[in-house]
Amino acid sequence: MAPTIKEGTVPFDVPAAGKPCETWYKIVGELSSPRTPLITIHGGPGMSHDYMIQLSELNELYGTPIVFYDQIGCARSTHLREKAGDETFWTEQLFYDELNNLVSKLGLVEKGYDVLGHSWGGMVGSTWAGTKPKGLRKLILSNSPAYMTGWTDAYARYLEELQEPEKSIIKKAEEERRFDGEEFEEAMMVFMKKHSARVMPPEFFKSFDFAKKDGTVSDTMSGKSEFVVRGGLREWTAAEKCKGIEVPTLVINGVNEGASDEAIKPFLDGIRDVEWIKFQNSTHMPLYEEKELYLKAVGDWLMGK
Repeated sequence: MAPTIKEGTVPFDVPAAGKPCETWYKIVGELSSPRTPLITIHGGPGMSHDYMIQLSELNELYGTPIVFYDQIGCARSTHLREKAGDETFWTEQLFYDELNNLVSKLGLVEKGYDVLGHSWGGMVGSTWAGTKPKGLRKLILSNSPAYMTGWTDAYARYLEELQEPEKSIIKKAEEERRFDGEEFEEAMMVFMKKHSARVMPPEFFKSFDFAKKDGTVSDTMSGKSEFVVRGGLREWTAAEKCKGIEVPTLVINGVNEGASDEAIKPFLDGIRDVEWIKFQNSTHMPLYEEKELYLKAVGDWLMGK
């Protein structure tokens, strides 16, 4: 029997936005279920929930209700192109407020909930969880660095190891800050298949397409380069804030990815109740690259098996 799917929006009051805002969500399964729901936080910044949709299979496998949402400025939620370049607007606090608002509007504060953040989503999740949000039961930080330079240092190493002509093409683009053209895109695809996702289903590209249509969030917070962060996240770190996390936490990474062992180390050192799973045959997307193992690891851990 197919799970129940509900889509909708919740109002999100952002005074600095200057207009009404909404957060779009999708729920797979029933929130009235006795199982603790899992809220997912997508990556980017600036992408959409679509690339994480295979997590909905946790509902079929474990009965876990899954909540997906598109972050403000992204995909189906309110867009704010007029805030492009405003680093005082696009802050972590904005995304904390959005997540807290969603949890409250869905009535999950008292019921309790788990959170899985992937990549940028885990970056948000790690510092947000350090604020001790009410109702949070368990936290998963999947393929997320604990500090921004940990990610960029790893990517710099991988670029040096890349074969020619792709290495020179990318380096030239970095020097000229011109991140377009067929040659550059083909070179980046070679790099991404080595260090981001060896398997790329249609929903992976769908999330990237949303980011391309409106680059407000990604350009302001990160920038156009995959190797140098020039946006508001350039000095980001969770090294101190993650020490405030009081719930059981699972840290996940792969090999040859941005969330390298060095990049996640502050999580392992700073979080009191932490476990670590490394997927040896995956890069940044074990949800695709070792799907069955990933879903089992996540599902079993959430269920306490």
